[in-house]
Amino acid sequence: MFAEYNNIVIDHFMTPRNSGIIESYNAEGSYGDAGCGDSLTIYLRVENDVIVDISFLVFGCVAAIATSSMVTEMVKGISLQKAVLLKEDDVTVALGGLPKNKIHCSLIGVFALKNAIQNYYDNN
Repeated sequence: MFAEYNNIVIDHFMTPRNSGIIESYNAEGSYGDAGCGDSLTIYLRVENDVIVDISFLVFGCVAAIATSSMVTEMVKGISLQKAVLLKEDDVTVALGGLPKNKIHCSLIGVFALKNAIQNYYDNN
């Protein structure tokens, strides 16, 4: 099952960072890929336009869980203006690569993050 994944991906799958729902979140964003059934919701706690806390709930495969975990690690502590610039390739590179048929999984984290950022701006 894990033969196609590198150690970074397996680590983020086996011990995902920032999973669950944080208390006092003030933005959330979801995204799902109907083609493969993966779905993700990201929760943000934003203060002074900086992501001070972030968490996620995901339903999906090894790559979907690992990319969701990595997205949260990549943007925690940075400004919304910088976080919104995150690209799918950034996540894939940070994970050390994904199998070609799983690269689309990096999309759900980036799109859910952007939806959460938009939700924050819409409500503040």
